[in-house]
Amino acid sequence: MGAPALIGSRLAQGGQTAAGLQTSWHVGLCELTSSFPTSLADAGWLAHRYDPGHDAVHFVPVSRAAHRAAPFLTDEFLPRGLEPLVVRRRDAMALVPPPGPLHFVFHSAYCCSTLIARAFDRPGWAMGLKEPVIFNDIVGWRRRGGQGPDMASVLDDVLTLLARPFTPGEAVVVKPSNIANGMASAMLTLRPHAHALLLYAPLRTYLASIAKKGLDGRLWVRTLLLGQLDDKMIDLGFTPRDHLGHSDLQVAAVGWLVQQALFANLVTQFGPARNATLSSAALMQDPASAMAGLARHFGMPLDAAALAQIVDGPAFTRHSKFDDAFTATERAAEHQAAEQIHADEIDKVVHWAEAVAKAAGIAMTPPASLLGRAAA
Repeated sequence: MGAPALIGSRLAQGGQTAAGLQTSWHVGLCELTSSFPTSLADAGWLAHRYDPGHDAVHFVPVSRAAHRAAPFLTDEFLPRGLEPLVVRRRDAMALVPPPGPLHFVFHSAYCCSTLIARAFDRPGWAMGLKEPVIFNDIVGWRRRGGQGPDMASVLDDVLTLLARPFTPGEAVVVKPSNIANGMASAMLTLRPHAHALLLYAPLRTYLASIAKKGLDGRLWVRTLLLGQLDDKMIDLGFTPRDHLGHSDLQVAAVGWLVQQALFANLVTQFGPARNATLSSAALMQDPASAMAGLARHFGMPLDAAALAQIVDGPAFTRHSKFDDAFTATERAAEHQAAEQIHADEIDKVVHWAEAVAKAAGIAMTPPASLLGRAAA
């Protein structure tokens, strides 16, 4: 096979929406350079961005150590100065070997999903990918009307590119941003052998997480709501105008309920054998049982010694975002403090959300609990 066609060596990004979704691209054609790799089999070339205008993938060199250090696979947290290699999608796919096993962590946000992805960074066993931006690009493209290549074909190829293992035999556990939750059904359809963890925070914990982040958290939930409206995910009996009258934490509760409904629908559509649900509270209360159950769910053998190393390792003992020492006790105390400060508002919104959920037929606790399953 010949070398892939390089269609742009530098990415000049256009504007971005509040959700960080790309709104325009400017990529110039250029000649193939001698520095371009002859194979994209190496997972060290991260499939970072997708350009629908040129049907091209932007690859950047990201080592395993860089993956480990970055809380998210975004430009903000990746090493500075990475020069993207831009390859036509069809050419990139011609050079990619068969992918490794691929599984998913879909989540409601603020629920220890980064911790879970970090826990799967174990050479020879698995690698966890933390919110690859390329999914956000596809979401943005779809929300803008998505003219050009077939979107399912693009998503299929992106999943193949992300499933390249760092070492032979490794599984890849990918945690998309919850911006991409509207594509969860499509991902599971395209990967019939993949299993998913559906991870969420209890509503009180979620609301406290939003409240303690102040204006940034309150703006974020409104941005999430706008995306869910664009993706036609909301069916709670409200009009778009109704949401203008909702408080920030009511908006947060709407977003949480939408994701609970999505998780229940995924269990119904694909079955509990492929989808397991877990709350962040249950995860932190018994991390050993949760990780053992998740390894079984993903079909990834994990002996007692390896399990102990994971639970005692940095994923569970250091802050996922800041890498400071951070125990489960400290995490719980932080959430309790936020709940106490905002107790009146949280109490009222939880009561309101429970009434909304009852009217809409949404269970506050989704089915198919990971920890409710007997060990094989």
